[in-house]
Amino acid sequence: MNVYEAIIKRRTIRRFKQKTIPFETLKKLVNAGRLAPSSANLQPIEYIVIDGSDQVEKVFGTLKWAGYISPAGNPPPGEKPVAYIIVLANKKKNPGNCERDAAAAIENMILVAMEEGIGSCWLGSIDFNKLTDILELPEHIKIDSVLALGYSNESPRIEEIKDSVKYWKDETGTLHVPKRKINDVLFYNKYST
Repeated sequence: MNVYEAIIKRRTIRRFKQKTIPFETLKKLVNAGRLAPSSANLQPIEYIVIDGSDQVEKVFGTLKWAGYISPAGNPPPGEKPVAYIIVLANKKKNPGNCERDAAAAIENMILVAMEEGIGSCWLGSIDFNKLTDILELPEHIKIDSVLALGYSNESPRIEEIKDSVKYWKDETGTLHVPKRKINDVLFYNKYST
């Protein structure tokens, strides 16, 4: 699969098989994140890999899933993530805005996960205080996002937007995700309405 094929195929996954992801694969994802572009090459983004069952469950308890369809979008028992990569911003390395660096790193990790057959869900709806306490983070380390990981146990489908951007589940439990058409987002040489 080439990069473009991975991008086209990639969907957010919220139901996972309970199969362990090898640590070397998780390390490969972090390496892909590490090599992402970084503003002024300051490289403030750091990572914690979580794959121990007790820690995985603690992290799960700090996350909110699929706001449009909650609680139907929450991973059910027996289909929760098997690992997480906690994406951190080291404020000693860059005291300013690190969100772009984190986003580039996360997208790299998501695409490599896709190549490895691993589903992912990028989460920003987090109880930051609780997760900071669980991870015992020092004051200069800030949580940016959490990347939930596992082998996919669902196949979400993209749909053309009709009336709403809100994703939804049909009677079979398949997630449908509306996306804007290319002609709605692409302009040539100037912006037009």
